[in-house]
Amino acid sequence: MRVIGIDTASATASVALVENGLLLSERIDLRCESTSNAIRRSSKNNHAETILPLIELLFESTGLSLQDITGFALSIGPGSFTGLRIGLSTVKGLVYGSQIPVVGMSTLFAHAARVTDDDGLICALLDARKNEVYAAVFRKTGDVINRVTEDTVASAANVIATVREFQRGAPCLFVGDGAAVYKDLLLDSPGVRLLETIDYPTVAACVARLAEDRFRANRVDDLATLTPVYIRPSEAEFNRGSSLQLADNTRVNLR
Repeated sequence: MRVIGIDTASATASVALVENGLLLSERIDLRCESTSNAIRRSSKNNHAETILPLIELLFESTGLSLQDITGFALSIGPGSFTGLRIGLSTVKGLVYGSQIPVVGMSTLFAHAARVTDDDGLICALLDARKNEVYAAVFRKTGDVINRVTEDTVASAANVIATVREFQRGAPCLFVGDGAAVYKDLLLDSPGVRLLETIDYPTVAACVARLAEDRFRANRVDDLATLTPVYIRPSEAEFNRGSSLQLADNTRVNLR
């Protein structure tokens, strides 16, 4: 099984090719000159200009083509509204007229799944602007990651307060660009740790790995009706404030 993962919901776009859980290749859109692993990001920071070249680099590096791919997995949100639309339209263009299946995965789940060497609570935090973050809490034990809360949008302070309810004296690792934006606020809270290393796999690689079980079970999405998950609340909901909703013990084996 060969799955291409795509993430355009995050600040840094990435693509990856995973075969039966093994990462074959990944490419990242960086603000730097062209290298074997990245291409120069446009001055407008537009994923639309870079995502297809990244996929082409992926095929070149592996010697594979579209006909060799089992399926596409993409981060379906929450995240950048424009980025989400770019990712979905790109996949639709690539698989149009073919029988290649597609799976949409939570961007926050994929960020949490990047943590490969740490157990315990993980809070995936993405900057949603407007003084808000997209957030979800997970618990990792060995190769298994369980969803603790649903994806939501809220103030960083609200998320921190909710995370404390699950900590029970244990630390919580915060990941994602929201952790960098709200670093000072997070570090003022007890038991908070921030992701320091850059050696973890890309979001796209985790999207592909998380999707493999769904491809095996034929739990794929209907591309015609697949839409981005924005989750930003209405203005009335925003004024009331948001909190993290408990999940239904969703479990994913990361192997």
